[in-house]
Amino acid sequence: MRMIKKISTIFCMMLLVGGSAVALEKLKMVSLAVPTMNCAMCPITVSKSLMNVPGVKIVDAQLEEGIVQVSFNDQVTGIDAMTYATKMAGYPSYLIKE
Repeated sequence: MRMIKKISTIFCMMLLVGGSAVALEKLKMVSLAVPTMNCAMCPITVSKSLMNVPGVKIVDAQLEEGIVQVSFNDQVTGIDAMTYATKMAGYPSYLIKE
């Protein structure tokens, strides 16, 4: 019983420390135009390519507008890495809004 309590305490501490690290991480948001997104699979492919870029945290691909909003840690990655990732996935993109 005592061991379970100890494990629970350690687990809770890990959650608190891990959660605070994410909360302290400052994210930047940009919008990328992806003019070749034209089917239902396109936003999924573009999102996956961006999520594979280290530092990218949130991706919201909007098929109708041909835009992808990306939240990322600019200490880890940048626009060039993200546009390269979409290009390598077959969807060239460019920055439209920082």
